[in-house]
Amino acid sequence: MEEVIRIKNEHPDDSNCIANDRVKGRLKVTRAFGAGFLKQPKWNDALLEMFRNDYIGTAPYISCTPSLCHHELCPRDQFLVLSSDGLYQYFSNQEVVAYIESFLEKFPDGDPAQHLIEELLSRAAKKAGMEFHELLDIPQGDRRKYHDDVTVMVISLEGRIWKSSGKYF
Repeated sequence: MEEVIRIKNEHPDDSNCIANDRVKGRLKVTRAFGAGFLKQPKWNDALLEMFRNDYIGTAPYISCTPSLCHHELCPRDQFLVLSSDGLYQYFSNQEVVAYIESFLEKFPDGDPAQHLIEELLSRAAKKAGMEFHELLDIPQGDRRKYHDDVTVMVISLEGRIWKSSGKYF
């Protein structure tokens, strides 16, 4: 909510700066390395007209300045998840943690990141009314219509090493 307030304060004349819980109705995250079209009008103007946003003012809509939170590690901390926003179109933070914990109990040597991606693809297929294998048969460029690009890394804080097959790339 802090980010929504920040963006609205920086764009008081733009009633559509946050639409459908997305920045300019397009991007779920409010801080990102990419998405230059939401940072500077010149990058927005470089887009094909059909993809351009109504850029009101000169302040960026998103920022690449990180929002930092410090957490002192404790004995029950097992892992850290780094991922792109595509994961969170289908999972909440709590679901991600629960899925990883459950997976690691059953498959301690398995790759929890791969497991999350498989579950995400399964959910995307179900949402689109198709089977998992049908979604995978769609060429990657066209598959973008069904789910965002996704990167997931699960870093063990206990010294475990997981090797991903990367079979969906």
